[in-house]
Amino acid sequence: MYRNSSIVVKDINFFYGSTQALKNISMSIAENKVTAIIGPSGCGKSTFIRLINRMNELIPKARLEGKILLGDKDIYDKNIDVVDIRRQIGMVFQKPNPFPKSIFENISYGLKVNGIKDKDYIASKVEESLKKAALWNEVKDRLNESALSLSGGQQQRLCIARCIAVEPDVILFDEPCASLDPSSTSKIEDLIIELKRNYTIVIVTHNMQQAARVSDFTAFFYLGELVEYDLTNIIFTRPANKTTEDYITGRFG
Repeated sequence: MYRNSSIVVKDINFFYGSTQALKNISMSIAENKVTAIIGPSGCGKSTFIRLINRMNELIPKARLEGKILLGDKDIYDKNIDVVDIRRQIGMVFQKPNPFPKSIFENISYGLKVNGIKDKDYIASKVEESLKKAALWNEVKDRLNESALSLSGGQQQRLCIARCIAVEPDVILFDEPCASLDPSSTSKIEDLIIELKRNYTIVIVTHNMQQAARVSDFTAFFYLGELVEYDLTNIIFTRPANKTTEDYITGRFG
C-alpha cells in the first residue's frame, strides 16, 4: 500500500521553557528527496528534526505550537501512537549508537519489539537491511560478533540498517558523518543518495560541501528562523537572501 511520506510543517514555534528555539517555521519536505538543513551551531537545526519524530517532548517544559503533517496525518494529534510515529520516522544520530549486542541482534531487535517471531523472516530482513546499508559483504561472516567490534563508519551503517529494518517512511540524519573519517563519510553519502529511492530523507549537516553533494533541497536556518529554502543548486549558486550568501561564502558561522 502506498503511503504519502511527504512532510508539511505549518507555523511551528518551539520553546524550551521561556526560551524560543524555533520561530514561525513553515516548509514542505518532498517525498523521496534529500532535504539538507544547514546553519551555524545553535540555530535550531537539530531541534527542528527532533520535532519531526517527537523526541523533544521528552524534555521538561518543552512546548510546541503549530502542526507537522506526515502525509495527511498530524503527528502531534492526541490520538496518534507515538511509538508508531517513531517507527515510521527513523533517526540516525551524530555518534553511532549500536546496542551492546551482536550485529544480528542489533538489526533484529526492532522487528522483535514489533511482535515479529518468524525466525526465517527475521533472518531475511536482517540480510536485506544490511545489504541496503551497504554493509552485508563486510559483516555476513561475523553476524554473531559484537556490533561494538565494528569500525566507526561500519557502526554508523549498522545504525542505518537497524533503522531500515522496521520499514520507516522517513529517515532523519542528525550530522551522521560528524565523527567519521573521509572514507566512511563518502560511503554514508553514497548510501544516502541511494536510499532516497525508497525513503524521504532529511539531513542536518554543518558541512556545506556535504549538503551540496547529497541533497536535492536545502533549508538555511539562522537564530531559530528559516531564512531560505530552495533547490540546493539555487541556494549554493544564487541565494535570494544576503544572510544565506554570507553564511555559504564563509563570512560567518
